Amino acid sequence: MKNNNQTLWAFAVSLAGFLFGFDTVVISGANLPIKELWDTSPLFHGTFIMSMALWGTVVGSLFGGIPSQRIGRKNTLIWIGILYFVSAVGSGIATDPYMFSFFRFIGGLGVGASTVAGPTYISEISTAKNRGKLVALYQFNLVFGILLAFVSNYLLKGFDGGNDWRWMLGVEAIPAAIYFFTVLWIPKSPRWLVTVKNNTEEAKSILMKMDIEDPEKELNEIVKAEHLDQQKESFFVKYKTPIILAFLLAFFNQLSGINFVLYYAPEILSMAGLASKESLFNSIAIGGTNLIFTFVGLYFIDRTGRKSLLIIGSVGYIISLLMIAFSFYASLGSTVLVVSIMVFIASHAVGQGAIIWVFIAEIFPNHVRSFGQAWGTGIHWIFAALITLLGPVVIDVFKANPWPIFAIFAGVMVFQLIFAMFMMPETKGETLENIQKKLGI
Repeated sequence: MKNNNQTLWAFAVSLAGFLFGFDTVVISGANLPIKELWDTSPLFHGTFIMSMALWGTVVGSLFGGIPSQRIGRKNTLIWIGILYFVSAVGSGIATDPYMFSFFRFIGGLGVGASTVAGPTYISEISTAKNRGKLVALYQFNLVFGILLAFVSNYLLKGFDGGNDWRWMLGVEAIPAAIYFFTVLWIPKSPRWLVTVKNNTEEAKSILMKMDIEDPEKELNEIVKAEHLDQQKESFFVKYKTPIILAFLLAFFNQLSGINFVLYYAPEILSMAGLASKESLFNSIAIGGTNLIFTFVGLYFIDRTGRKSLLIIGSVGYIISLLMIAFSFYASLGSTVLVVSIMVFIASHAVGQGAIIWVFIAEIFPNHVRSFGQAWGTGIHWIFAALITLLGPVVIDVFKANPWPIFAIFAGVMVFQLIFAMFMMPETKGETLENIQKKLGI
């Protein structure tokens, strides 16, 4: 029963990941209809239509550590549900590109803050033996949201003529409302109660509901780690090791090209000769592949570990990106391209997709975890926004044959493989407090 409590709490919070995935990818179906409706330039379209939500995500992730630390992980997660709901309704009824961009920005704030508060909360209510699996539930729901966004876009294509994109975006209000009411009943993070509120009694009562052999001993470890972390040094000086690790992991995540492929999947596929409806259907296949191989990542993350999965994923990235580049270069056709993209998505799901939120949430001490999570996710979203902003411009430049784009991504992934093999520590099976000792902080 105690173990079930952890799973239920983690699943409830991971619904924020579902909304994250749905919100960020649903725009792919609205991309071309909006471009035609408002007749915007590639730069304007990339800046205001496609990437505005991501700039909101950058702000939400960089500053999400503040409410997560001050009002708590739980209360922050509740407010995130409100942001998602408002964004969905507002985007669906927008009358011009500026109003549309504003509400997409609001949704982005929710996405960014959820990547801070969600994994942080789950890591703090998990035990060492199942933390990887439970935090990765966030990623599972994220890719499930991506898949349902692709399915929803496909089913709603042509539903209401030129207004089908409004339904694509507005339907997100339903899961946003479900998420909001779900997170109302989760408990507060026991580690936040100790480190911020100094409320050891409430923290102990929550620890007793978890699958922990000795809640008293666990509480003492948390208190001890907090006392050891009272050195008065700059955040960037004292925690430079996890800061560098979080930066590189987040940087490589986006320089793999994952958001470029997910956001522009219909357009990329149409460049290979597929019609609009066919492109949306193949996008569903891409989302399905993502979901299936996320299960594989969930299965192995607490068995083989974070480091091994990233090495495997890096090799898959390099092979698949070179396949995509060559399929465009040699005009091998849409079938080879779709298969290559699916291999790319599978490599991401098993590697970066499975570990990024887990690893960043593990490597910072309790006292600064929300700020460390904000740092790592902020870097992730800054590069995601830049790549998405420049996406339409880059596609326009290479519209004759986009193979160099994917060749460059493949080259960057060689450096990720080196990082995974020689710099990245293994954190599986360790308590959060032991990881702190292992990193020397």
